[in-house]
Amino acid sequence: MICIIIFYFRYKSLTPLVNLCWTTKSDLNIEEFLKDHGSVALKRYTFSEVKKMTNSFKVKLGQGGFGAVYKGKLPTGCPVAVKLLNVSKRNGEEFINEVASISRTSHVNIVTLQGFCLEGRRKALIYEFMANGSLDKLIYNSGPESIASLSWENLYQISIGIARGLEYLHRGCNTRILHFDIKPHNILLDENFCPKISDFGLAKLCPRKESIISLSDTRGTMGYVAPEMCNRHFGGVSHKSDVYSYGMMLLEMVGGRKNINAEASHTSEIYFPYLVYRRLEEDNNVRPDQVMTIEENEIVRRMTIVGLWCIQTFPNDRPTMSGVVEMLEGNINSLEMPPKPLFSSPARSVSCSFSGI
Repeated sequence: MICIIIFYFRYKSLTPLVNLCWTTKSDLNIEEFLKDHGSVALKRYTFSEVKKMTNSFKVKLGQGGFGAVYKGKLPTGCPVAVKLLNVSKRNGEEFINEVASISRTSHVNIVTLQGFCLEGRRKALIYEFMANGSLDKLIYNSGPESIASLSWENLYQISIGIARGLEYLHRGCNTRILHFDIKPHNILLDENFCPKISDFGLAKLCPRKESIISLSDTRGTMGYVAPEMCNRHFGGVSHKSDVYSYGMMLLEMVGGRKNINAEASHTSEIYFPYLVYRRLEEDNNVRPDQVMTIEENEIVRRMTIVGLWCIQTFPNDRPTMSGVVEMLEGNINSLEMPPKPLFSSPARSVSCSFSGI
């Protein structure tokens, strides 16, 4: 009995030291990473400063897979969005992914990282504030936050902006950046509805000369994940995996709904790509529920055809993001109807785990 009591108190006294050593080692690894990648030029804030700029995390803007986002204000009065990372075993990896990716970028369609906080397990990222929030709140036809006044021209320009941002990540940086979580929730819009790609928690850096990469886990959000991410028989994981996610998002922008509707009674209605392909093939009218001008119908047709090319089952059948930009901006008469993709059944069970849900 005495031995048990002694062991209990010794173990209890050592536990904080063990935790402290683990945290310190993790922090040192991140500090070393920041120095190696030249990211120390970013403004570093203490947690008390972060708490002050968010007014003790008073206004919550949203919730992502890696943490909550709060509205804040810098001492200069400049509005910012502060992402407070969840306390988890992977939050160090998420922090590094975000800083490593965004600190390498400078593009009008990529969100700007203005600073960070790193105090042990308390980690925060400070971004530029985007007045119109995320794209998902604007494109779906349900909910009080949907905006019916978002014109087809707005959607078209947003689709081009996102494509240019992804093209930059794939080709414009010294090191290719694969995002792996492109979806409406991760596209932010400024006061002029200029889109910016955000949330690089699952991003992967790879040399530009390497086209196929190796991943130890499946990354992304169900509904936007390319087939090769779950089954390598479809092909290797590459920048074409981002193209697939972009294409699925493009179809959601056209349809004003999620690509999968579990409440629908027919398969073609459950999985939107089935429906949109059939409508485009039969009567060239993807949105029969709306009265559109000739110009608007052309925009919808263009975005739909490009989206269907992007979600081709095999990576080699998909265009690059440079090709996507060309198709979106080129002559619509030169756009060919894509082959009918070998769509995966929406009812199938997915045997892989998803890191970004």
